[in-house]
Amino acid sequence: MAKQSIFGRISTLIKANVNALIDSAEDPQKMLDQLVRDYTNSIADAESAIAETIGNLRLLERDHQEDVQAAAEWGNKALAASRKADELRQSGHAADADKFDNLAKIALQRQISEENEAKAIAPTIATQTEVVEKLKDGLNGMKQKLEQLKAKRSELLARAKTAEAQVKVHDAVRSIDVLDPTSELGRFEDKVRRQEALAAGKQELAASSIDAQFEALEDVGQLTEVEARLAALKTGGSSQGALGS
Repeated sequence: MAKQSIFGRISTLIKANVNALIDSAEDPQKMLDQLVRDYTNSIADAESAIAETIGNLRLLERDHQEDVQAAAEWGNKALAASRKADELRQSGHAADADKFDNLAKIALQRQISEENEAKAIAPTIATQTEVVEKLKDGLNGMKQKLEQLKAKRSELLARAKTAEAQVKVHDAVRSIDVLDPTSELGRFEDKVRRQEALAAGKQELAASSIDAQFEALEDVGQLTEVEARLAALKTGGSSQGALGS
């Protein structure tokens, strides 16, 4: 029953459609990992069962060979005893001849017994040989499926890593696009332009303040001259004194 169970498991796993299992799985990588473990364990069980079956087959073959050899040996003994009986009978020793004929009969009975045992074992050997060959074929099929699973797993992991890398590159390019005026670089350039404009405005304001100060100084000079002329008028002088002097 154990051997039939192993054989049934081998047949089931070999018929399994790997692609269909992957497509229906929520997480294909975990599904593949589990399948690889299942196949590996089943292969180990199958190898153990097949080794046991082969061992039993070899024992049966050895027993069969021993039966065939024993039958041949008893046949030779029967022939030797029969010949000896014939010689004794020809020489006039009938009583001794009968003894050897009886020995020949016993040897022939043993020969028949060994032949029957060999015949009885033969169908079992044939059946077991067929089972062993099927198990070997099944085991080879499982090993091929296991390699297919491992290749699928490697392919899936490589594709997943490639897709992940592509997503990262796409996100990086989208977030740092120097050609986009709304990007960080464009905003920084606008900030620099505003700072430059502010500096220019302050410089222009500072220049206008200096001009106003000089204009104020000129106004003070004019007022001072007016006061001087007024003082001259009050003392009886001329308002042109400052010019005449």
